[in-house]
Amino acid sequence: MKKLTLLASALAITVTSSFSSFAYEQSIEKQVKEVMKMEHRDDADKKRDRNRRPEKALAFWGLEQDMKVIEFAPGNGWYTKILAPLLKDKGELHLAYKQEWLTDLAPLLAKAPLNQAKPLPIPLDWNNEAYRYDLDKFDFGMKDADMVLNIREYHNFNLADKAKLNQAAFSALKPGGRYVIVDHTRRHMQPETDELVRREDPVKVIIEVQSEGFILEKSSDMFYRPDDELRYEVGRKSVTGNTDRFTLVFKKPKK
Repeated sequence: MKKLTLLASALAITVTSSFSSFAYEQSIEKQVKEVMKMEHRDDADKKRDRNRRPEKALAFWGLEQDMKVIEFAPGNGWYTKILAPLLKDKGELHLAYKQEWLTDLAPLLAKAPLNQAKPLPIPLDWNNEAYRYDLDKFDFGMKDADMVLNIREYHNFNLADKAKLNQAAFSALKPGGRYVIVDHTRRHMQPETDELVRREDPVKVIIEVQSEGFILEKSSDMFYRPDDELRYEVGRKSVTGNTDRFTLVFKKPKK
């Protein structure tokens, strides 16, 4: 009887946990879909929705509306336009970028609902010869972030600068905080070529990030593309907008 009672309790905990996870995902997906309809997003933004599936992605990452989030290298602000409205009331959004590029984003960030996003200048520059970012040793200036997002930028660094970025993410996160990496997929152990320079081997990424103290919490194939042969430059007409991408969610250990 005691064993049956323990088994019933374990099953109840599992069912409750699964239901809570499902309820959370349904809730955040609904909230993201509402933001996706907002007027500050233009037709070019909405055209990418089907490929980027932000409602599924943010739910998988574990984003919550009261989180302190660092968006690394926000580019033209595609994700910013979704993250800022979600976090503006209860959370914080920090945009880590070169000061000059943050200045370029200033007109966009001056308007509601993006005006609560906080610029976070970092020592980042673009090397035209190497066609990569150059990154000085730095930190994000905080220790209590809940999430650091690195979306399709990991491939833009050499190995030494990847280590700097991963170290900075680890230092910025609170224990239990998440580090999310999404990037274009390269086959395992495939050598570097001009065609593959903007693709990453996910196995190598896992090894590199775990070497800085992170634990791989989960991964997803939500951006799997069977028609991407993983051998062409991601900007080619036959590939762009339809690349196979891996999604990795790392966690900073609580102890």
